[in-house]
Amino acid sequence: MSDFKEAIGDPVNHPPHYNYGGIEAIDAIRAACDGLNGFEGYCAGNAIKYLWRWKRKNGVEDLHKAVWYITRLIQEHGATKPKRST
Repeated sequence: MSDFKEAIGDPVNHPPHYNYGGIEAIDAIRAACDGLNGFEGYCAGNAIKYLWRWKRKNGVEDLHKAVWYITRLIQEHGATKPKRST
């Protein structure tokens, strides 16, 4: 069993679609969401998660999921359109 686990990685603790480039997604998400609270942290973390893995797991579906979480985060902050800079 351990030879099999080594061959495919650890799908529970270190799934390959979350662990590449020498950085695990969970560590990047923790750093990126430091200082965010509650629902905003949840939305931001999920958006990062889906952006992190899109090419290695579900493709464009994960990009749509990331957009969904970003849109919810924008809605939570009461903004509908980006403000133009002058």
